[in-house]
Amino acid sequence: MQPPPDLYGRPRADRLFSALAPVVAGYQRLSERSARRQPAVRSVDRDLTLVVRSVVTEAEGVVSLWLTDPTGDLLPGWRPGSHLDVTLPSGTRRQYSLCGDPADPTVYRIAVRLVGTGSAEMHAVAEGSTLTVRGPRNAFPFVDRGPYLFVAGGIGITPILPMVRMCARRGVDWRLVYTGRTRESMPFLDELSALPTTDRVRVVPDDGVPDIADLLADAPAGASLYCCGPTPMIDAVRREWTGPLHFERFSPPPVVGGKPFELQLGTDGPVVPVAADESALEALRRARPGAAYSCRQGFCGTCRVRVIDGEVEHHGGAVADGSMLVCVSRAAGDRLVLDV
Repeated sequence: MQPPPDLYGRPRADRLFSALAPVVAGYQRLSERSARRQPAVRSVDRDLTLVVRSVVTEAEGVVSLWLTDPTGDLLPGWRPGSHLDVTLPSGTRRQYSLCGDPADPTVYRIAVRLVGTGSAEMHAVAEGSTLTVRGPRNAFPFVDRGPYLFVAGGIGITPILPMVRMCARRGVDWRLVYTGRTRESMPFLDELSALPTTDRVRVVPDDGVPDIADLLADAPAGASLYCCGPTPMIDAVRREWTGPLHFERFSPPPVVGGKPFELQLGTDGPVVPVAADESALEALRRARPGAAYSCRQGFCGTCRVRVIDGEVEHHGGAVADGSMLVCVSRAAGDRLVLDV
């Protein structure tokens, strides 16, 4: 390493850099030797193969699955609001909220309501079988600062339950309003009744969209609202609530203000119209019924496809250049050409 010329233009090398040059060269040699001694970086496998320890009926049409590591190892930690991406026996993937206790690292619990083919697969899973999961991931983070109002509709109680437990343990100000068709269809009522502060829980069986103003009347002053449940209930809450609001859907959000466009499937493939009120995924699956998807809300990345031509109006989570999430993103122009 040669020292630079004198900084003041004198006809000799700069004295300070001349003195530092051997030191820098020695440090560089040591760094190179240290780097050679470091072990190779191993790739991280985010998938976990877990054993179904038990299957429990929690309500009409609802079962919970308790998942453990087959070797007895502790499971990755999680916070309230987290979910697992579960690979079903058919190979498709679905998201299920963790509804157990974050303080117990030996087991994950998820709950599934029987509403379609994916949930039917989960209801058919037997004790002792294995499931591949990915996560935990959190698209519904719980900010540990009260007071709180929780509004849960039906199976929407699953991400809310660990939040309520944490509030009960820490003694913060909170209220829960839990709605459902009937009490028999509402899971975890027994666990809620066992909380030390049951006077903070209101159960509202109601077949239909409940009176939102009545639900919100329980809010403590200055509360943040956490809501999970059917889309009509969430939309009604969003219209009425004026304070901090956090919510999670179990179904895709409606397309609002969309414009029609076209999808061309491959450079020489068929052209599929996308209506103003439907997603690109819905249109794509008319022509490609096997197109992969999962969350339909733009965060899991399962439906990502490469875009050959056209400008994308991106929505949802971050995507790599040249691709789009067809469940939520749309064309900024008249047509997109997809590599499918």
